[in-house]
Amino acid sequence: MTDLVHVTINGTQHEVPAGELLIKAAQDNGTYIPRFCWHERMNPVGMCRMCLVEIETPRGPMMVTACTNPVSDGMVVDTENAEVKKAQEAILEFLLANHPLDCPVCDKGGECPLQDQAMAYGPGESRFVEIKRHYEKPIPISDLVLLDRERCILCARCTRFSDEISGDPLIEFKDRGNATEVNTFPELPFSSYFSGNTVQICPVGALTAKPYRFRARPWDLQKVESSGMFDTAHPRLEIHASQNEILRYTGVDNDATNHGWLSDKDRFGFEYLRAPDRLTKPLVRRDGEFVEVEWPEALDIAAGRLELIIDEDGGSAIGVIGGANGTNEDAYALSRFARDVIGTPHVDSRMDDALASHFLAATVDRALISDIDEADTIVVWGPDLKEEHPTLYLRVRRAAQELGKTLVVVHPRATGLDDRATIKATYRPGGGFELLDEIAEGDHPEISEALSVDKVVAIVGIASHADGPQLAESVAALVRQKSSGTKILPLNGRANTFGALDMGLAPDLGPGRLNIESPGMSTAEMMEALDSGELRALVMVGADPIGNIPDPRSAINGLDAAEYVISIDLFVNESNLNADLILPASGFGEKEGTVTNVEGRVQKVNVVRPSPGAARDDWEILEDLSRHMGKGMGFSSSETIAKQISETAPAYSGVTHDLLEWDERDGVVVPIDGGQSFDHIPVALEGPKAPGAQFTLHSARVLYDDGVRVRHCASLAPLARGPVVQVNPQDAPGLGAQDGSSVKVTTGHGTGEFTAVLDPDTPSGVVFIPFDQPGARSLGTDPVVRLKVVN
Repeated sequence: MTDLVHVTINGTQHEVPAGELLIKAAQDNGTYIPRFCWHERMNPVGMCRMCLVEIETPRGPMMVTACTNPVSDGMVVDTENAEVKKAQEAILEFLLANHPLDCPVCDKGGECPLQDQAMAYGPGESRFVEIKRHYEKPIPISDLVLLDRERCILCARCTRFSDEISGDPLIEFKDRGNATEVNTFPELPFSSYFSGNTVQICPVGALTAKPYRFRARPWDLQKVESSGMFDTAHPRLEIHASQNEILRYTGVDNDATNHGWLSDKDRFGFEYLRAPDRLTKPLVRRDGEFVEVEWPEALDIAAGRLELIIDEDGGSAIGVIGGANGTNEDAYALSRFARDVIGTPHVDSRMDDALASHFLAATVDRALISDIDEADTIVVWGPDLKEEHPTLYLRVRRAAQELGKTLVVVHPRATGLDDRATIKATYRPGGGFELLDEIAEGDHPEISEALSVDKVVAIVGIASHADGPQLAESVAALVRQKSSGTKILPLNGRANTFGALDMGLAPDLGPGRLNIESPGMSTAEMMEALDSGELRALVMVGADPIGNIPDPRSAINGLDAAEYVISIDLFVNESNLNADLILPASGFGEKEGTVTNVEGRVQKVNVVRPSPGAARDDWEILEDLSRHMGKGMGFSSSETIAKQISETAPAYSGVTHDLLEWDERDGVVVPIDGGQSFDHIPVALEGPKAPGAQFTLHSARVLYDDGVRVRHCASLAPLARGPVVQVNPQDAPGLGAQDGSSVKVTTGHGTGEFTAVLDPDTPSGVVFIPFDQPGARSLGTDPVVRLKVVN
């Protein structure tokens, strides 16, 4: 329990936590002290001096900065006497001496702390009449961020964020005295995955976001809170729209998830919603071409074909995949549609690149994100969090850097957490099980010692496709053996996989996380069954198996062989390009519902704009289709579906839209318990061994992918790496390769041509090809790889 001390602020006594910074203690008790440099989530520096207050000392009154001084028992503070006000006026006068009076054209205008505080605490007029300094403006310091140097007040928020929070110290102060300015290093742009946060926390508009610059004024914006859907942690954010167009996202400080920070993919990844090739009307294939039709005709065609197949071969001749990128309500409607309307057990939301459904959805001792802060040791054996789970990356980085936690990172190559790792273990792709056996046998005593503590959080997932999905559960099982206080956070790529599994979108799970004794087919099995003719038709909802299955050959063959394919989606993609019917769906910010994140936290997503054209919510499309088949599910709104979920799924009991909207704004964690559902205890499984080839392939995802949504974001698409092969510089001479060389890469699954990048972060003998870039999927997951320079 935190000790309390008594502090008197402006004549009123308060009880506050001992050691609390004065500025925070005052704020929590209703007294606002002006500030520019102080930010609750960063270390105090006292640079702007705007928070000067007067405290009583044995030597008399003393002026101190409230952001660097902790409270003490009996402290007497005055934040509004004449001396304090005079100091505040002086600070503002100095800050405005060279600050341009360009508020009418500044993006920060209307939400600018400098504007607000100049009005509330400033002198009213300045004694400085000299010409203000001028710089070239704006300077693009990255592909997403612009810098207006003359606006900067040197508060160091941006530099501190980059150093303390994101670990990308690419923006820094340069020069000295009156010439001091914020800038980047020569030929080193501010290429951080989190650069947009510096724009949000900049108090003066010195940093602005290129996608939002000159687009709107804050008083013109309609705002609604929601959750990010590129990241499985579901960071809270606020959507800002004007005239039915989404213009920006800003981070919301949610202590349970993201502390207010967003990755640039979450922050700027909304532009696909206004892409000109969004689907707005149903498309039916006629004579080999897509033709636009109205909804009644499209639904009649779909219902007729599905009913024909059901009448001839039963519902089990149809497969259903998707649901991991929509809301829980969409997923529940799809599960009901598959099992109750079609009558098929073949349902899956995973794309053959995920962990086992029981391990993901129902593992015992599942960790909360906040458990990372309390752990003695954190184990990260899975994907590079910086690339695939940026919110968790920031949380783990903070725990290691600021909270002093022991961090063990195991990965086939360098990761974003290596510079803060207490222990880093590297292995050849496909050799994860061998390393795990060595740890179990005590061959790595430093790791065993790190695990022999009271509180361990194990963050596990697929580090490399060469390892397969079984390794993560085996890691969890070993860590649980080493420490009885282990909590597990299993990872998966698509944003709402955990919600989809809870809603029954898995062949071995029913709605409510109920075990199914006679499971249907997984996505991979459905593709093989379509190819063989065992399945005749496929319904895809927000799914792109060709673009997501690690070895897409089965998906290509299965979809080509399918008798009938229905797709509900926002775009035409690789998987539905040859579909028989495509129905246009609503996107993020265009529909209401709930989502479930990696820790099992259910949060609300909200509507801020209508869907374009005739696009509709997934659940609404499925309800109408079920009615056309004579088996209506009775859904009238996402709210009524959420209510049915709360009555059907034991873990979701009482979780309604009203609860999340009004009483539990930070979300509700649904329990993993016995009840009608079940607990899954991780067990050690068998897996592959590292091949003895000269080169082994490490295939994994990166943040800026070649996925359909990012491809349609004008600001993010150019940041994708493209078809590259990253090799260690020591291996380059033997191959005759150099940066930019064209390299032919061959595996047992296929061949592709890639541009060489010499990368010291990739170990010698390992070849890294980002899985989610053009050409990479043709190589499959075979870890044995051959390289040949072709020019």
